[in-house]
Amino acid sequence: IITEHFYVSIEGKAGKGQVSIANDSDVSGLEKLVKVIHENGSKAMAQISHAGGATKTEITGKSVLGASAVAMPRTGNMPLEMTKQDIAKVIDDFAAAAVRAKLAGFDGVEIHSAHGYLLNQFFSPLTNKRIDEYRGDTISGRIKLHLEIIQAIRHAVGQDYPIALRLGACDYVVGGTTKEDSILAAEEFEKAGIDLIDISGGFCGYINPTSHKQGYFDELSKAIKDNVSIPVILTGGIVDAETAEILLEQKKADLIGVGRAILKDSKWAEKAIGL
Repeated sequence: IITEHFYVSIEGKAGKGQVSIANDSDVSGLEKLVKVIHENGSKAMAQISHAGGATKTEITGKSVLGASAVAMPRTGNMPLEMTKQDIAKVIDDFAAAAVRAKLAGFDGVEIHSAHGYLLNQFFSPLTNKRIDEYRGDTISGRIKLHLEIIQAIRHAVGQDYPIALRLGACDYVVGGTTKEDSILAAEEFEKAGIDLIDISGGFCGYINPTSHKQGYFDELSKAIKDNVSIPVILTGGIVDAETAEILLEQKKADLIGVGRAILKDSKWAEKAIGL
């Protein structure tokens, strides 16, 4: 089980009901969640996130900060451009959140870089107009923050703790992130020490505007799987086990992510394996 995203700092809180992993006092509550998951026979990974320009001051009580001072494609929000000091804090906040996840008993962490949140804002040319070393006109600039966060988390949690990254692999908008960008990015993430890549959409969110079939991000996951040696998860509207099995047989991915179907039917996995 990979949780829905926990916010790593109050500045990065996406919604009023979102779970926090931003404070040491959060660990005891998260331990209870992990305990329930473990007692029911599953591993648990904590997805950690910063909403960046996708949040609102009325949610955080703070100024809204993003990669650049440009309107967010999904919300119209106009954030302030992050300073180097702001960026340094984000790196520290992700590392501290990963340590809390490990202390709470989670079996790994997943860095959220999809669905228009902060790391997606750095990755996408739509929202990264920076001209410094995090510049938006090169892949290396757009993933520099990702690599620094990966390095900081790895240093904080040790070599044997699994780190995944959820990648918004395409914006499906002219001028946005492309499949080819994400192949290059995934290769660099693997070199940096990521253990698992989880494919979803960028500023299109968790839908693909060009396809409504089950596994509608399979073109992206297949292309990335063909270029990395670490496991790749495919998500995207997969609601039946038969389709999931076919996608695996077609080598579109190594693992299948199922979310809303399990929210609808908590026995989905049991039924899928014939229990």
